[in-house]
Amino acid sequence: MNKSLTIFLESLKTDGTPGIDECVKHLGERLPLLLKLKDTEQDPEWHAEGNVHIHTDMVLDELYILLERDALHINGEARQALVLAALLHDIGKPVCTKRREINDIVRVVSPGHEDQGRSYLAYKLMGTGLSYFVIKTVLGLIGEHHMPKLLVVRDKPIGDYLSLARRAECELLYYLELADMSGRHCPDKSKQLEYLELFKMFCMEYQVWKPKEAACYPGYQDWQAHLLRELSDFDVDTIDLIYGNAVRDRESGLISTVSEAVARSFQYRDSFPQLVVMCGPSGSGKTRWIQNHLSGYDVVSLDNIRQEICGDRTSQKMRGQVMQEAKSQLKHHLRSKNRVVWDATNLRKDFRAQICALGFSYQALVTLVILQQEEAAYFEGNEKRSRSVPKDILQRQLDSLQWPTVDEAHRSLTVGKGLTHHYEGTLQERGFSF
Repeated sequence: MNKSLTIFLESLKTDGTPGIDECVKHLGERLPLLLKLKDTEQDPEWHAEGNVHIHTDMVLDELYILLERDALHINGEARQALVLAALLHDIGKPVCTKRREINDIVRVVSPGHEDQGRSYLAYKLMGTGLSYFVIKTVLGLIGEHHMPKLLVVRDKPIGDYLSLARRAECELLYYLELADMSGRHCPDKSKQLEYLELFKMFCMEYQVWKPKEAACYPGYQDWQAHLLRELSDFDVDTIDLIYGNAVRDRESGLISTVSEAVARSFQYRDSFPQLVVMCGPSGSGKTRWIQNHLSGYDVVSLDNIRQEICGDRTSQKMRGQVMQEAKSQLKHHLRSKNRVVWDATNLRKDFRAQICALGFSYQALVTLVILQQEEAAYFEGNEKRSRSVPKDILQRQLDSLQWPTVDEAHRSLTVGKGLTHHYEGTLQERGFSF
């Protein structure tokens, strides 16, 4: 580990206030998109200050003012995560920025830069010495930093705030966006800041302003206590399924009370299938992890099906036929209420959504297992495989990765080299078990 990087990162927990240039000096080699911020333009009406590098420096300055005043209570790893989120919130813009004609005016836009930034950093931040809490918090803040204003402008209901609070810490998100909006020159800044105050008000009303317990989603404290009492005689998988469905149903507006969640569970609680969806690039260790931890599960492997149909595990021909056969096998296992694993890279969100939706339709407990490690480890793991993929293909996989969010499945489990198993979506805090 680079000693100067360690000292730099540690300073962010207490009183460190580095400008953009100092941050680039320490992190530019590991995060090369930081070096491109100076060359990334922004729309002159909404960012009259100039390029993304200038804007980011202004955001950092505004955040440090907040941390000396209203946000003085934020310290330790929370402060470290917030500063890093401010530094990296627009790191996806060099990839996403383009010119587009809107209402007969050519605008500079960066569609999807939030998701791009989250996905880019998911493996780039591993190996920096940052705790997993900090990495997870940074990814959430960056991936969702457009949401506070959108929820207010679109007059979204409580379910959207509850869902957001599962993906990012709302208090930190508020301060990040205060700095983001203050650190720019635009004609409607005061209006944008008003939206953020309304966001804060709604977060407090819906009890998602800050997490009260590490093992519980914000806004679900009372629901968790009720379900733990009501379901004390059931096994952990049944409890997680009922809890997961309760959360999904509440956020989609189907129910509003925990009693409704319990009542809806009678139709499936005695017998249900289980679906595990793997997510990780080639060489991340998915198959080995399945063999070590899911020996009692049936496996639907796209590689094996390609071998059977195409005679080559790596062939991308006859994709439609391969996918049709894989889904047919999956449906058979779900109908039979088996425990089944979908073994594929599943790097794109829409691919994962199709498979998870099948699981939901069969009332299965859906678990997403995410293999997360630093970039070099993926290439090392790929080289050790008996059937490795070319390095350029693996790099394309990493570049196209869309990092999963907690709301894609009932529960998720993040695993990786040197990373303690990290569960989300379980009603009770516990170590790894399957």
